Amino acid sequence: MLEARAALLSALDSSRDGLDAVARLGRMCVDLLPVDGASISLMADTNIRETLYTSDEVVARIDAVQFSLGEGPCFEAFQTHRPVLVADLRATNTAWPVFATEMTNEPVGAIFAFPLISGAISLGAMDLYREQPGWLSAAEVAIALQTVDMVAMAVLEMQINVLDQPQSWWTDLPSSRGQVHQATGMLIAEFGISAAHALARLRAYSFTTGRLVDDVADDLVARRLTPADLEKP
Repeated sequence: MLEARAALLSALDSSRDGLDAVARLGRMCVDLLPVDGASISLMADTNIRETLYTSDEVVARIDAVQFSLGEGPCFEAFQTHRPVLVADLRATNTAWPVFATEMTNEPVGAIFAFPLISGAISLGAMDLYREQPGWLSAAEVAIALQTVDMVAMAVLEMQINVLDQPQSWWTDLPSSRGQVHQATGMLIAEFGISAAHALARLRAYSFTTGRLVDDVADDLVARRLTPADLEKP
């Protein structure tokens, strides 16, 4: 346990900035635990989410599906302030059955989500997955909790560095969903609706067509789809 903490602290201390710290901590967590990948996201609610780190294509897919559906382990961890530990995704009844179904054809046997917390405030979540089903031990869960504590420190450091603009510090981060934001803006301009309703329309169209929100947003921005297309049955 002490060796794991020392490794995490070394990753944190050797980082160039907050984003680099998040990535280094994510990679170190994967190295220390019997998991195959990790992602780390900031969240304000199910509609506002920026992914800071993904270790591989599988966890990037996990991240994208959760955002498209507005459900999944990271949202549960964020909302409940508690870890979500699912040792066998295919054999467990979860609070997010659509997401679980979407993962059926992915190499995801187990999934674990840990909230990023500062005091009583949730900042986001870290997702871990493993290809084969299986639990994390108590010691391994403790290492994951140490990781998210340090990630929260790095995120708070990023926020402090732009304290003169507290409402816009997220906009200074590289956006993982710039196309989604742009597509949402197109729907707002076209229909005169709120950002939440615009994202809901993107999600509804994505769900009915079996696509990811990110891909639909790309098509809207590239004019392969028009806002009116999202209204068609």
